[in-house]
Amino acid sequence: MKRIFSLARLAALGAIALTALAPAHAAYPDKPIRLIVVYPAGGTTDAVARALAEKLGSQMGQQFIVENKGGAGGAIGIDAMAKSAPDGYTLAISAVSPITLLPHLGKLPFDPVNDVAPVASVMYSPVYVLATPAFTGKSFADVLAQSKAKPGAIRVATSGIATLGHLMVESIKAKSGLELIHVPYKGGGQVVTDAAGGQFELFTTNPSPAANGQMQKGTLRVLAIGAPQRLASFKDVPTLAELGFPEANMTSTFGIFAPAKVPSDIINRLHAEIARAIATPDMTQRLTQLDNVPAVMSPPEFTRFVRAESATNAKIVRERSIKAD
Repeated sequence: MKRIFSLARLAALGAIALTALAPAHAAYPDKPIRLIVVYPAGGTTDAVARALAEKLGSQMGQQFIVENKGGAGGAIGIDAMAKSAPDGYTLAISAVSPITLLPHLGKLPFDPVNDVAPVASVMYSPVYVLATPAFTGKSFADVLAQSKAKPGAIRVATSGIATLGHLMVESIKAKSGLELIHVPYKGGGQVVTDAAGGQFELFTTNPSPAANGQMQKGTLRVLAIGAPQRLASFKDVPTLAELGFPEANMTSTFGIFAPAKVPSDIINRLHAEIARAIATPDMTQRLTQLDNVPAVMSPPEFTRFVRAESATNAKIVRERSIKAD
């Protein structure tokens, strides 16, 4: 009896040893993964999320279920993701602004540093500074000249108070010392329609079918772009950094996020699969067809990027006394 017990014990110890040598999460994923889109259905982020979910599902052998949880500038969806089990089965796709901008405008239900783990950036979306039919100038230099000659003559519309576009306008005002009149909307849909009708001189927007369609018609003209470098589709249009406004040279960077305590091997696996998916020709084409730029950063790189942007946004919000609606 004693010998039988000893053999059983040795067998058990051997099994434990083999388990310890195996990868901690070798079976991941062994069930469907939920991908929360922090914006309503139908937008560019939603379209990218669904294409990426299909690609990742094929690569990883498990379904990615897309779920839209819009509201509060993306905070509702990020909160739902952050409070999920840290097992890699709930992720979120979002612009970085709910993590880098919203915390400086009010209290959030999640901690952007301790509750959220950046997994991989997916793309950045440039910001156009567009002239409407109401603007009589031809270049960004004319914006500055007209505003200097007649303070308050140039109205700049954005999709809302305390949005990325608003921060860009405030940065331009701070650097130039000029008076530009901010016209905030509540969302980006109506602003394109009103811009085409010439209800203000300028506005800022990310690429979208509506805005790009009006540019193709010639109704709206691109005067400057917020982007790390000039876009291939607008080679003659300077970035705001080139024009002397580096702090206003902002883009909307989008990425995949996970709850903070997801094991690092799962985070690294997800990053590798996302990078592989984004590099495929069909995903690259889907991202670039509206001037979005594929950009995959590693988890450490993406984390550093998020922290740096948060610090920049905090400075602008503080110096310009920007308040949320």
